[in-house]
Amino acid sequence: MSETQGIPSPPVASRIHTIGLLIIIAAWAWFGVITAAKLRANAGPSLIVFYWRAAIFEWLIVAYVVAGVRRQGGSLRELIGGSWGRARDFWRDLLAGLLFWIEALLCLGALRYALQVNRGVDAVRFVAPQSKAEMISWVFVSLTAGFCEETIFRGYLQRQFLAWSGKPSLGILLSAVVFGLIHAYQGAKQALIIGVFGALFGILAYRRRSLRPGIMVHAWHDTIFGLALHFLPK
Repeated sequence: MSETQGIPSPPVASRIHTIGLLIIIAAWAWFGVITAAKLRANAGPSLIVFYWRAAIFEWLIVAYVVAGVRRQGGSLRELIGGSWGRARDFWRDLLAGLLFWIEALLCLGALRYALQVNRGVDAVRFVAPQSKAEMISWVFVSLTAGFCEETIFRGYLQRQFLAWSGKPSLGILLSAVVFGLIHAYQGAKQALIIGVFGALFGILAYRRRSLRPGIMVHAWHDTIFGLALHFLPK
């Protein structure tokens, strides 16, 4: 990806606000590791409690992000990259997301092979929905992750790192690293793969100048993957 020169990208929030966000994310990652260990040992909360607690926490982080962005004079709409003005805009983003998803799956499949990770499902089997209530809750959590995580990592952090460094590639890389770290509860190799997925999402957001295609892909990828875990044999 070429490094374009032009008008510098302004910060989306203050440095103090971003440091606060990184501290919150670090706590998020640590709590995820601890909770995952309890769930694997069948000593944690019920899956429905786990799902809804995770969703509420992500929405609270988005609220924190929006507060910082507004204090800087921006808005959530600007962070996302506008809205769909016509039906044609929606279908264009949907097609872009579908093509990106296919390419990303091929890329991640090659990475799994290189890392000798046979199946990523084993790393998250312990959070797979089983009952109908858990499956419904999983869908809600997946939709939440699609919107909230793209807003936090690609909308806020990526643009903030780009503004500080002046380099799109560095902004994409740093936000992807942080994205991978919050998935450390799945293990080192899986976190690396997810970090690469985050970088691909970052490239998509930068090229499209919008989070909309990434939000859709993120939401349906998590939904399909989680529901597939319900039906795959152990």
